[in-house]
Amino acid sequence: MLINHLHAMQNSNIFPKHGGYRKLITFQKAEIIYDGTSYFCNNILNKYTRTHDQMMQAARSGKQNIAEASMASATSKETEIKLTNVARASLEELLIDYEDYMRTNNIPFWERDHPYTLRFNQINKTPNANYQTFKKAIENPNPEITTNVLRLLIKVNTYLLARQLTTLERQFTTQGGFKEKMYQSRKNHQK
Repeated sequence: MLINHLHAMQNSNIFPKHGGYRKLITFQKAEIIYDGTSYFCNNILNKYTRTHDQMMQAARSGKQNIAEASMASATSKETEIKLTNVARASLEELLIDYEDYMRTNNIPFWERDHPYTLRFNQINKTPNANYQTFKKAIENPNPEITTNVLRLLIKVNTYLLARQLTTLERQFTTQGGFKEKMYQSRKNHQK
């Protein structure tokens, strides 16, 4: 009964398709970042520090807010946009934590033309990438590789989230929001 109701809700004229976050590249990358951060925090950082907790929370927030935004899109484009931006901001916070760790531990940042950056770019093009795709690099015994790969993943995902926000803004501008669809549906029903 509940499933029928949900299908009817998604197929109505008022409720747009929503909730397909697992298919979003930004969610998939955020999940890799979360799993990689979990590895980093539990194997490289001291587990009993505030930084450990902060990094885990920022990684979780990045992933969870993408999912929540996707589900909220059924009734609020504004909430979808806000939560997508929260995800981007959380990942930016996480990026700074990685960069702080690297800077204070004298770990070099890979430049765009660094051979490992070029290799990362190749791997990053793998369709349907998941944690296993990056596991060898993330769980590398050399913290330079671990931190740089996670840093690059975060940079890619914050860029993709910025593009996603632009698309959401364009959709809102051209298609309107939930209240406008409700009003139009009511108006059509009265005719």
